Amino acid sequence: MTTFTALTTLPGKTPAEALGDAMETLSPEPTGVGVFEIEDGSGLWEVGGYFTERPDSVGLALLAAMHGAKDFVVSELPDRDWVAHVRRELSPVEAGRFFVYGHHDADKLPASKIGLLIEAAMAFGTGHHGTTLGCLRALDRLLDDGFVPQNAADIGCGTAVLAMAAAHVSANQVLASDIDEVAVEVAQANVVANGLEGRVLCIEAAGFDHPDLRAKAPFDLIFANILKGPLIDLAPGMAGASAEGGVVILSGILNEQSNDVIAAYEQNGYKLVSREEIVEWSTLILKKLAE
Repeated sequence: MTTFTALTTLPGKTPAEALGDAMETLSPEPTGVGVFEIEDGSGLWEVGGYFTERPDSVGLALLAAMHGAKDFVVSELPDRDWVAHVRRELSPVEAGRFFVYGHHDADKLPASKIGLLIEAAMAFGTGHHGTTLGCLRALDRLLDDGFVPQNAADIGCGTAVLAMAAAHVSANQVLASDIDEVAVEVAQANVVANGLEGRVLCIEAAGFDHPDLRAKAPFDLIFANILKGPLIDLAPGMAGASAEGGVVILSGILNEQSNDVIAAYEQNGYKLVSREEIVEWSTLILKKLAE
């Protein structure tokens, strides 16, 4: 079944929530409306609606004008191929040497930055969320300190933005895995769009349960931008897949949850190196100690 999305951005939580409420009055009405903060420090919020019929463009234009929002971007999502068709008109994100952007901002890529082109808007990992941004900043700090990953993996990769960042600074192929089949397709599409075929291998896997991950372990760099519960469950497997002296970058953790995650990893042979908080999310760098 063909569906449609209508996405826009505007500053401030209260105006965004008001616009989200107003979208519910449209005809045809949306099947769902979402209001999310773009956690890149811009103060912008994203408002999006999902429709089973093409939305009323005039009604959307009036709502955008009334609420001080950008023009809605309407996209058609035919069946499962929606990930290849939806683009969010989000601003680029800088994270140290990394620059995350969409095709519409290709002309803004600084020559001095490592560009990461992301077009699959509906998957997690555009760089605007505090967790993805935190992971990119963490890698940037490690690189500044002289760390060069030789064998990296991105567990729960989403768009594969973290795996691609690692591929730009590592001499060897990076593994990017996700439990969700659609996310793997998104990741592969982004790898191709960035010209990183052969540099990033995208696989469907739960945790470290895949022959490619087992074959390439131990890793000196592992990203896991997931959630508190799965991160704690992964701690023993992560320890088994980490090289001595290797680092893991963890996120998807609310600030008040970070101590629980740190404790679980310390129990499995890691030491906390650093913690960064971006809005309500924490990103952790931990190092695997020698046994």
